[in-house]
Amino acid sequence: MKPSFLSLIFSLLVLLGCESQVSNTADTLPMKIAKAYGYDQLDEVQSISYTWNVRRDSTTVMVRDWKWDLVKGEVSYSDADTSVTYLIAEKTEQLKDVDHKFINDKYWLLYPFQLAWDEGYATEITENQNSPINGDPTTKLTILYNNENGYTPGDAYDLYVDDNNMIKEWVFRKGNAAEGRAFTWENEKDFGRIKIALDHRMKNGEKIIWFSNVEINKK
Repeated sequence: MKPSFLSLIFSLLVLLGCESQVSNTADTLPMKIAKAYGYDQLDEVQSISYTWNVRRDSTTVMVRDWKWDLVKGEVSYSDADTSVTYLIAEKTEQLKDVDHKFINDKYWLLYPFQLAWDEGYATEITENQNSPINGDPTTKLTILYNNENGYTPGDAYDLYVDDNNMIKEWVFRKGNAAEGRAFTWENEKDFGRIKIALDHRMKNGEKIIWFSNVEINKK
């Protein structure tokens, strides 16, 4: 069965395998991307808070508010109906749905840093590839996660990266399917030398996912 558009959005959840298939040394492309977005500044960060917005249809926007304390490993979540705070290391089965959402939204916000944080993925680099939406000349970096861990193991991401190691567009391919849906990475803002792309548009130009109320608090 072909997945729906929303299922593709909500399936952007990977993660954290047991054995790393890529060596994240400073000269690898994943680490160059992480550093271009400010990975080396994360040691100074206490917490990151943000609102994740997704347009479900022409009139409905879903909103989720997050605060992630990186030092405490604590997540606070709220939406129109729910609010909860929990420690990532102590999450219970009852918190699985909220944690599922946390991983998804964090990947949209901070994926360049996940390239440094995550293990259990293999990479493939293809030079001189035009990005699927704007046709920009880029390097294509494919990230393929293992089949063992996370909420949706075996997923793949195609990152289209410019000469400054910044992501211009990406394609998420659920279960490493042959095709996926492309989104832009745009409206980059600098939060104390940490760069975040706030907006993600589809090929038709419609802004589907965006972030607001972003704050990065230093220690």
